[in-house]
Amino acid sequence: MLEEIREQPETLARTLEEARPFVAELRRRLEGRRPRLIVLAARGTSDNAALFGRYLFEITTGIPVSLAAPSVLTLYDARLDLEGALVVGISQSGESTDTNFVVERARKLGAVTVGITNNAESTLARLPDHLLLVRAGKEESIAATKTYTGQLLLVYLLAQALGASIRDRDLKRIPDWASSALRLEPEIRRRAERYRFLEETVVVGRALNYANAFEFALKLMETCQVVAERFSSADFLHGPIAMVGLSFPVFLFAPADPTWPSLKQILERLRSRGAETLAITDRSNPEAPSLADRVIVVPARLPELYTPIPYIIPAQLLAALLAQGKGLDPDRPRGLKKVTRTL
Repeated sequence: MLEEIREQPETLARTLEEARPFVAELRRRLEGRRPRLIVLAARGTSDNAALFGRYLFEITTGIPVSLAAPSVLTLYDARLDLEGALVVGISQSGESTDTNFVVERARKLGAVTVGITNNAESTLARLPDHLLLVRAGKEESIAATKTYTGQLLLVYLLAQALGASIRDRDLKRIPDWASSALRLEPEIRRRAERYRFLEETVVVGRALNYANAFEFALKLMETCQVVAERFSSADFLHGPIAMVGLSFPVFLFAPADPTWPSLKQILERLRSRGAETLAITDRSNPEAPSLADRVIVVPARLPELYTPIPYIIPAQLLAALLAQGKGLDPDRPRGLKKVTRTL
């Protein structure tokens, strides 16, 4: 897991370079056929990448987005009206049975289909109209890391193909921002010692980093056997904050973007309750270090749109190093395997 986390700058640069001609072809296909709706189908970590896509597409293109409920098709055989829709299947392995079923059925129902996977030989690679490949090489750790950030990068490129104002020069900086985040590993190793006996926690994010809250919580559950709830900052204030008391650990993604006021409010409330907070942020947010008990600061000034990839890397490192500190093997979580097939 740690080795694959460290591979991410190279994976991202390779994925960006090799996806260009496929994205250009997709852009040409969509120029005269702008979708009325985008549907994203995925499971597990890939579903968290889809959640990121929902926010990115709606913010940057204005096209409504739905996260698919595969059971509607796989169990109930519903006939959905997908004419004029864009349906995107996201799967690390390309062998997620229900994700593939959604893509296959959507194509028959009149949708334009796109697959995002790390496996060019997979079932998903053969099903859609268009294929975007993560160029991560084989991912051996059960806990997905480099394929998650590769999927996020391809979601940026798909948004660009749909007309979003996402600049190539910013996308080219993402591998360097990932490298900046990786330089925090010695600091994060020290931070992980603090949480060796962690059993339950809450992870908070909002908007573009809401998906990271889900992904970090998933990594804590998978690799560290920690019960980790995840919330948007808005939902957290609508009730769940009541569970937090003295010394309760809360992790937050805290960029300096439109979500900061609500996150700041939560940090102030948590401080008054005596909770223990750790915020992941960057140099663009000078307020976070004064409000959180502990901070992990990505050593860069990040444009708000591009925080998710650099922010998840410290969280991945923390999960892997915490698992080690607990005497667990993050590469072999109990009861899990790399490919999960469900219908």
